[in-house]
Amino acid sequence: MQYDKELDARGLNCPLPILRTKKTLNDMASGQVLMILATDPGSVRDFQAFSRQTGNELLSHTADDGDFQFLLRKK
Repeated sequence: MQYDKELDARGLNCPLPILRTKKTLNDMASGQVLMILATDPGSVRDFQAFSRQTGNELLSHTADDGDFQFLLRKK
Protein backbone atom coordinates (compact mmCIF):
# COMPACT_ATOMS: atom_id res chain seq x y z
CA MET A 1 0.00 0.00 0.00
CA GLN A 2 1.14 3.52 -0.73
CA TYR A 3 2.01 5.86 2.13
CA ASP A 4 2.97 9.51 2.32
CA LYS A 5 5.41 9.49 5.21
CA GLU A 6 7.42 6.94 7.21
CA LEU A 7 8.18 7.02 10.93
CA ASP A 8 10.89 4.73 12.31
CA ALA A 9 10.07 4.11 15.99
CA ARG A 10 12.08 0.90 16.27
CA GLY A 11 13.91 0.53 19.56
CA LEU A 12 11.51 2.88 21.36
CA ASN A 13 9.22 1.73 24.15
CA CYS A 14 5.78 2.95 25.15
CA PRO A 15 4.74 5.74 25.05
CA LEU A 16 7.39 7.08 22.66
CA PRO A 17 6.08 5.44 19.43
CA ILE A 18 2.63 6.98 20.04
CA LEU A 19 4.07 10.38 20.97
CA ARG A 20 6.25 10.46 17.84
CA THR A 21 3.24 9.38 15.76
CA LYS A 22 1.12 12.22 17.15
CA LYS A 23 3.88 14.73 16.37
CA THR A 24 4.32 13.40 12.83
CA LEU A 25 0.56 13.38 12.13
CA ASN A 26 0.38 17.06 13.17
CA ASP A 27 2.55 17.90 10.14
CA MET A 28 0.43 15.85 7.72
CA ALA A 29 -2.73 16.70 5.79
CA SER A 30 -6.06 14.98 6.34
CA GLY A 31 -6.27 11.73 4.36
CA GLN A 32 -2.53 11.18 4.15
CA VAL A 33 -1.13 7.81 5.23
CA LEU A 34 1.68 7.34 7.75
CA MET A 35 3.70 4.13 7.92
CA ILE A 36 5.13 3.42 11.37
CA LEU A 37 7.86 0.87 12.11
CA ALA A 38 8.11 -0.32 15.72
CA THR A 39 9.65 -3.09 17.80
CA ASP A 40 7.70 -2.67 21.06
CA PRO A 41 5.34 -5.68 21.40
CA GLY A 42 2.83 -3.45 23.21
CA SER A 43 2.60 -1.18 20.19
CA VAL A 44 -0.11 -3.32 18.56
CA ARG A 45 -2.49 -2.67 21.44
CA ASP A 46 -1.30 0.94 21.74
CA PHE A 47 -1.96 1.79 18.09
CA GLN A 48 -5.38 0.13 18.15
CA ALA A 49 -6.34 2.28 21.17
CA PHE A 50 -4.76 5.38 19.61
CA SER A 51 -6.83 4.89 16.47
CA ARG A 52 -10.08 4.51 18.42
CA GLN A 53 -9.38 7.52 20.63
CA THR A 54 -8.22 9.93 17.91
CA GLY A 55 -10.34 8.91 14.93
CA ASN A 56 -7.27 8.26 12.77
CA GLU A 57 -7.90 5.08 10.78
CA LEU A 58 -5.61 2.10 11.40
CA LEU A 59 -5.52 0.65 7.90
CA SER A 60 -3.34 -2.35 8.69
CA HIS A 61 -0.73 -3.77 10.98
CA THR A 62 1.69 -6.60 10.39
CA ALA A 63 4.23 -8.38 12.54
CA ASP A 64 7.38 -10.05 11.27
CA ASP A 65 9.86 -11.55 13.73
CA GLY A 66 9.55 -8.77 16.32
CA ASP A 67 9.16 -5.94 13.83
CA PHE A 68 5.76 -4.29 13.57
CA GLN A 69 4.44 -2.15 10.74
CA PHE A 70 1.36 0.05 10.98
CA LEU A 71 -0.44 2.09 8.32
CA LEU A 72 -2.47 4.94 9.74
CA ARG A 73 -4.65 7.38 7.77
CA LYS A 74 -4.95 10.85 9.28
CA LYS A 75 -8.53 11.92 9.90
